[in-house]
Amino acid sequence: MSTVLHQPARAHRSVFARCLRWVGLALAWLVVLGLVAWAVAALAIDLPIPSLRLPVAIAFGVAVMAAVIFVRGVSRKILACAIGFAAVLAWWLTIAPSNDRAWQGDVTQTPWAEIDGDRVTIHNVRNFDYRAEIDYTPRWEERTYDLSQIRGADIFLTYWGSPWIAHPIVSFQFGDNDHIAFSIETRKEVGEEYSAFKGFFRQYELIYIVADERDVIRLRTNYRTGEEVYLYRTVATPEAARGIFLDYLRSANEMREQPVFYNALTSNCTTNIRIHTKVAVGDGFAPWDWRLLLNGKSDEFAYEYGRFASGDLPFPVLKQQAHINEAARAADQAADFSARIRQDRVGFASAAVQ
Repeated sequence: MSTVLHQPARAHRSVFARCLRWVGLALAWLVVLGLVAWAVAALAIDLPIPSLRLPVAIAFGVAVMAAVIFVRGVSRKILACAIGFAAVLAWWLTIAPSNDRAWQGDVTQTPWAEIDGDRVTIHNVRNFDYRAEIDYTPRWEERTYDLSQIRGADIFLTYWGSPWIAHPIVSFQFGDNDHIAFSIETRKEVGEEYSAFKGFFRQYELIYIVADERDVIRLRTNYRTGEEVYLYRTVATPEAARGIFLDYLRSANEMREQPVFYNALTSNCTTNIRIHTKVAVGDGFAPWDWRLLLNGKSDEFAYEYGRFASGDLPFPVLKQQAHINEAARAADQAADFSARIRQDRVGFASAAVQ
């Protein structure tokens, strides 16, 4: 009788174990095939010799398929695929970034800084005179700042289509109305266009553009089409802003000597801002959040964690009044451009507008 009663329970456990095994295998295959797909794409995109990219990628894909078909045993099949991925990854990691390419005119110079106590001199500050998006008179400047005069930091978010994706720019205030902006971008070569898909591979070097707001912001509001820009005042203290500012400059100096690749997942305009902020203010800044990847929602995330001066406005109202395109077009080439785009916005002291 006891044996009969235990048989259904044993059968149930056996079915459950088989189900777990099949689920585990399915997940393993899903991961391995995803890695193989990445390896095929890496060969097709990053192989140094363009004429060999497609043939080598196809050959690798055929070799993996042959392993899946002819290698005996599921574990061995998975292992063969994993070895193929590992070989491509090992090669891919040897691809080195460079500062010596035929760069587009707006990224020919890399910024760097000399720091002597509170005195900071930044070289290659971009302050172009634009007539159209790609019609400009280049102007690279040297500017000096007194760290004891830093007041805080602001965030610009630029949208060009999807509400889920944006480009953030951090700007630091010195004194009453002196601002210097940092835009983390891909450093494109002549004739090169940005591809979100290629951004996951080793196609673009990273560059920190240090610029006058009349350059890097007005370019987006006044000369590019279809871009909408929003401006928020952060609650960063002068001490925190100083730490973030110096960490930006540390990275800029390092990249001038040792270039790095942009990566749409791990090293981009949003993740690097978080890295600099975390270095300056520690782990208490804010937890990781999915909106740091889909960064069009990063302002909502920052608002929820109290990182914006909001004046107790609901977020939709704060965002509506943060839209600066109209004010930027009206200010245009005015010397007090930065003051004009901040006038009457929440969190900003009344700046003197000329």
